[in-house]
Amino acid sequence: MSGFRWHGRGVPGTVRAMIQPLPLSEHRLSTPIGEVVLLTDASGALRALDFADYDARMRRLLDRHYGVAGWSIAPAAATGAAVDAVTAYFAGDLTAIDSLPTVTGGTTFQRAVWAALRRVTAGDMVSYGDIAAMIDRPSAVRAVGMANGANPVAIVVPCHRIIGRSGALTGYAGGVERKRWLLAHERRDGLFGG
Repeated sequence: MSGFRWHGRGVPGTVRAMIQPLPLSEHRLSTPIGEVVLLTDASGALRALDFADYDARMRRLLDRHYGVAGWSIAPAAATGAAVDAVTAYFAGDLTAIDSLPTVTGGTTFQRAVWAALRRVTAGDMVSYGDIAAMIDRPSAVRAVGMANGANPVAIVVPCHRIIGRSGALTGYAGGVERKRWLLAHERRDGLFGG
């Protein structure tokens, strides 16, 4: 492939399409804040999690991470560890999702942001600036916000735990009311008034 340049954003879609699409198993789970869709790979690693009413957003992120023809979805044959962990999380075991394996595309910077998000424990909240400092990029606050918005694995990679510097709720791809519910669910007192 003379002249081919790849800039490290996952496997380029055209190359992945020449190889074969990444097969993903779809699991659907009812939760107190709406149905969620979990996509796992053959090893059981979670590749995406989003709310069912945000399916178009999830598919755009999959296209961005794996290429337009780089993935396929089929109904899961059985529930797995990811479904069990997310079910336990919604039932009150807030640490059930902490060790759940995730695999994502994205840039090196995005993956660093998502890894930092996973270190924010349930009940804690941070700002974009806090995450930028955690990854030793204190001036990259806006880039952290963009990476947060491109997170394909909601809840498990807890982008809902980012709040404004003033303590106010900031946007959330699943909707601010869901974010408020998730934060209250994770607080020991069950209240979040942000």
